[in-house]
Amino acid sequence: MAVKESPSACIAAEQEHIAKVVLMPGDPLRAKFVAEHYLENPVCFNTVRNMLGYTGTYQGKQISVMGHGMGVPSIGLYTYELYQFYGVESILRIGSAGGVGEGVHVRDVVIAMGASTNSRFADQYRFPGQLCATASWPLLKDAVDAAEKLGVRADVGQVFTADQFYNDNPEAGEMYRKFGILALEMETAGLYWTAQRLGKKALSILTISDHIFTGESLSSKERQDSFHEMMEIALETAWKSVEA
Repeated sequence: MAVKESPSACIAAEQEHIAKVVLMPGDPLRAKFVAEHYLENPVCFNTVRNMLGYTGTYQGKQISVMGHGMGVPSIGLYTYELYQFYGVESILRIGSAGGVGEGVHVRDVVIAMGASTNSRFADQYRFPGQLCATASWPLLKDAVDAAEKLGVRADVGQVFTADQFYNDNPEAGEMYRKFGILALEMETAGLYWTAQRLGKKALSILTISDHIFTGESLSSKERQDSFHEMMEIALETAWKSVEA
């Protein structure tokens, strides 16, 4: 099969080389780490713009992992093309987030049931109301089950997808916490809306890399190479989503 180049020229790969389920960290080097440490016989299928993508097997089933970059526009582009042009059915974001909730600590795992946001990404759909960005129930249920099986405590709830990393509003954090937001990040709403629009499946599994109230934080190296519990939950969930 010939190499297919996506309309944006951001992905160039043979469709058969991309699995039906894809794990997606923001950092392409984390995608490389996951492929090399968790997948058997990983093969790189994309190097365009250094957004590395790999496919291998996990417990006998084909799974892919690829970076998605930072922000809703970036994840919206890559996930749309994987869903629409490469036949992907399920995407699991595996990323970092800033803790907000009182019971959330650095290195904790958060499974995003839904994502509030200040992004205007969904305006394109002309939805007659406010479109709720929610996870796919089968993936959410399987992720919770996988966490329990692995003995990992995972918080399940709402995250906030922000369009900005630096927020000039000093009161925002307290308001997020008041409404039960567990963590802040920059992509989940875009992933969920894209999946909903295309009739696909999506889930965001996050590790707390820093906390906006306590000031705790991990280094860039720790963010790239750690987060094993999140990765293992995602792999087990992805494995279950693939038909035998």
